[in-house]
Amino acid sequence: MVGTAGMMPVRAAAPAQGQQAVLASMPQIDAPIALLLDVGSGRVLYARDVHRRFVPASITKIMTSYVAFDLITKGKLRLDQRIPIRRETFRQWRNVGSTMFLPAEAQPTVAELIEGIVTVSANDACVVLAEGAVGSVPAFTKLMNEAAAELGMRDSHFNTPNGWMDEGQTYVTAADLATLSGALMTRFPELYRRFYGHAEMTWGGITQPNHNPFYGVVEGADGVKTGFTNEAGYGFVGSAERNGRRLVMVLGGYDRPNLRAKQSRDFIEWGFAAWEAQPLFAKGTAVGRAAVQGGAARAVSLVAPRALTVTVPRGAKARYSLSVRYKGPLKAPIAKGETVASLIVRVPGEPVHTQPLVAGADVARGGMFDRLRNGMAGMVGL
Repeated sequence: MVGTAGMMPVRAAAPAQGQQAVLASMPQIDAPIALLLDVGSGRVLYARDVHRRFVPASITKIMTSYVAFDLITKGKLRLDQRIPIRRETFRQWRNVGSTMFLPAEAQPTVAELIEGIVTVSANDACVVLAEGAVGSVPAFTKLMNEAAAELGMRDSHFNTPNGWMDEGQTYVTAADLATLSGALMTRFPELYRRFYGHAEMTWGGITQPNHNPFYGVVEGADGVKTGFTNEAGYGFVGSAERNGRRLVMVLGGYDRPNLRAKQSRDFIEWGFAAWEAQPLFAKGTAVGRAAVQGGAARAVSLVAPRALTVTVPRGAKARYSLSVRYKGPLKAPIAKGETVASLIVRVPGEPVHTQPLVAGADVARGGMFDRLRNGMAGMVGL
C-alpha cells in the first residue's frame, strides 16, 4: 500500500526557450562522462552517459569515508581509536601510489586515517582503516557494497577500499556517484564538514596538498574527490555550496589533469550562474502526515530534513505539482529523523524528482491499550 498526502499547488510554466537558452550557454565539456546535479531539488542540470560504468580509481574513497562515517555514527568505530599496522599491510602498501607514508610501527587514530584518505588520497590509510575497523579488507568491501545497495547504486561494485587497479572489479557510474555524494553530505553533515574541504594535510612531519582543483578557486568548494589511473584516466567528483544551495558534479575519462581542472570549474560556475533554486519548504517544515500501524500514536508528521527546492533556468518560473508518498501504514517503532517518505516533484517535460522526508517525532511501539484504542478509532473512521 502507498500512502499519499495528495497533490499540492501548481506554479506558472517556464517558457521552453528558457531551458534552451541556458543549455546553449553551457561551457565546453570534453569528458565522455558528465553530470551536474542540484542536490536541494534533485534536478539534473546536465547529463552525458551517466549510467555508463567506469573505473573510479581513487574516487572509490568517497564510499570508504561513507562506510567509516556510518560505523562512527553507530558507535562501532571511534575517532580517537588507534589502529596498529599489520606487517603484511605495511610491506604491501608502502609508497604505493598516494600514501600517508605510514611507518611500520605507527598506530594512527581513525581520525588521522580518514583525514589521510580524504585529503591526500592515502592508499595505505584505506587498507589500515578497513582492517582495523572490521578485521579485513573483504569484510570492509562487503559493507561498501551493502551501503551501495541501500542507496540504490545499482550499477556500482567495490572490490577495494582505495580504488587501486583490480582488473575492473571495482566500477561505478556518474549517477551512482552523485547519489553517494549527496548521501555522504546529508546523512553525516558534521563528519563531512570536519574531514572534507581541506587544501592540505600534515602528518608525520610531511605536508601534502589536496589535488582537488576547486580548492582556493571555486567559492564554496568543499569536496569531494579526484581519481586517476592509466586505466581510468582523470576523474573528479566536485561539490560547492553557496547560500544554502549545493551542486555536485561528476566528470570521468579526461586524459589531461589541466583540462579536467579548467572544465570542472567552468561547469560548476555555469550551474550556479545559469540556474536558480526556488524554495518549496524550509528545513524542518511539516509537509504532511503518515499513518502509523502498531504505534503509541496513529500518525507521524513528515518533515523536510533540509531546505527543499525546485531548480529552474535563472529568471524563469517553473510549473510543478507536488505529492507525498510513503509505503504505509508505517510500522512502529519509528525514530525521529528517519527517512520514511518522499516528496514527489513533477515538472512538465522533466523526469520525476524525488526528495526525502523524515519522521518529525519518535513513535514507540504501542502497548495493548494503544492497539485497542487505535483499532476502535479505525473501526469508526477516526
